[in-house]
Parts: sequence; structure tokens; C-alpha cells
Amino acid sequence: MKSERITLNVNGENVTKDVEPRLLLSDFIRDEMNLTGTHVGCEHGVCGACTISLNGDPVRSCLMLAVQAAGSSIKTVESLAHKDGSLNDLQTAFSENHALQCGFCTSGFLMVTDHFIRENPNPTDEEIQDAISGNLCRCTGYTNIIKAVKQVTKQTLVVGSDMDA
Repeated sequence: MKSERITLNVNGENVTKDVEPRLLLSDFIRDEMNLTGTHVGCEHGVCGACTISLNGDPVRSCLMLAVQAAGSSIKTVESLAHKDGSLNDLQTAFSENHALQCGFCTSGFLMVTDHFIRENPNPTDEEIQDAISGNLCRCTGYTNIIKAVKQVTKQTLVVGSDMDA
């Protein structure tokens, strides 16, 4: 199969690569860019582990072909940390609130919640629950993820949240 040349901006760097037309964007990120923070779970867009930012919006990278992203700007979880490698406030809050265990889903949750708090800096518990409802975590439950978002937005978790389980 003939490869196609694509150019896109990845985490602030312009990149031009030859890719197979059927290469998934998630595989491009991991295999061609060596950015392994984006995880591939279900490959059906259900789990959210592969979530990245595409032109400022969270998308499932397993549902897109790399050629579809040509000309776009993408950001992966690696873009969240500061230039010196230290964690940003959201990543720190996830760590401090034990909002991760195995870590497989964490990059997707970080990308979704990073976008969410930029759009909604003072969310309710219900709005946070709705924002993360498309991402699955098998280890932590969701309460600590909500606590982490609340910490970043300087709020207190409402006890008795529907996602305490």
C-alpha cells in the first residue's frame, strides 16, 4: 500500500511523516512519534484511554486515521507537564488524590479533564461526572478523580456523590 505524507503539529512541534493510509492516529502517536502516554485500550472509542486534544477538543485517537489529522494540531498527555518535566496542577492533583492506580486510563482522564476545566473552571459535581462519563476506570472508582478536579478548581467534593462507588 502506498504511503501518504502528512504534516501536523504534535505538542507544539511541526512534524512531517510518511504513513500508511490505514494507520490509526493512536498508533501514529505511539509508534511514529514515540509518545507512549496515549494508551490504546478497547480500539472502539469506548474506554477513553486514547483521548488526545485535536485542535483543542478531546477526541478518541483510536477512532481516527493519522491521515485524517493532517494539518491539525494535536496534544498528547505529554504536553501537560511543564517544560522542565514537572507535573502541572492537574497531574499533581491526580497524584495527591490517588486518582490513579494502574495508570492505564489516567492519560485519557487527564486529557478530558484538562479540556473540561478550561471550558468550565467552576464545575458542579454533576458536571464533572458528566465530563468524565465517557472514560472508564477499572481500578479507582471515580471519586478520587472528581476530588482531583475539585482540587484544581479549588472546590470541595460534595459528600454522597453518585460516583462514590
